[in-house]
Amino acid sequence: MIRLNDVYKSFGNNAVLKGIDLKVEKGKSMVIIGGSGTGKSVTLKCVLGLISPDKGTILVDGQDAARAERDAFLARFGMLFQGGALFDSLSVWQNVAFRLLNGALKRPPEEARQIAIDKLGRVGLGADVADKFPAELSGGMQKRVGLARAIAAEPEIIFFDEPTTGLDPIMAGVINDLIREIVVEMGATAMTITHDMSSVRAIADEVAMLHEGVIQWSGPIANIDHSGDPYLDQFIHGRAEGPIEAIR
Repeated sequence: MIRLNDVYKSFGNNAVLKGIDLKVEKGKSMVIIGGSGTGKSVTLKCVLGLISPDKGTILVDGQDAARAERDAFLARFGMLFQGGALFDSLSVWQNVAFRLLNGALKRPPEEARQIAIDKLGRVGLGADVADKFPAELSGGMQKRVGLARAIAAEPEIIFFDEPTTGLDPIMAGVINDLIREIVVEMGATAMTITHDMSSVRAIADEVAMLHEGVIQWSGPIANIDHSGDPYLDQFIHGRAEGPIEAIR
């Protein structure tokens, strides 16, 4: 579904991506791990066309992402943003139905509201939450609303940006379980970036480690603990000593 071939991206003298090669099979969940500042978010933005790579090609279902018609291309994606990224001035249901109230996927307000309530139910939130505002919700509830928004338009591809950041371990486990269930139910292709190894183990089919601008290792989640790669081994076990230099 997604293929990156020899993708490079620099910002001034800062070379972030130095030849990324990665493929994500249709209907599979790929999780990209790596330290802060290694280019995980830049990779997602390149796939979405929010950033243009300096070199290389990105194909989505065989289509060149750089040449795709933007509205139709982006309609294929859903996104759960880090921190939820809800609109404070909109009610919960308006947040969930945002894409259905605006732009290419526009639906009548009554229909959009009902879809939003249905999706809220799917992530464990009742209809009574629909008319509340984000500030009235806990962090875990806000994350669920963000997840409901990500799936409201039934996307083929869903991106998850640090989906459990700021959550306690129990709520993080709930969100991980919801992500896994929903991706499987929808048959969607998923790409996640995270530092949280519990998320990796809960939602990944495949794992790729990004380090110093390239994919250091990739493979099935079942192989992650015996990869033989010292970089991956250091990262997943959180060791200070190893080939990845910690900033002290």
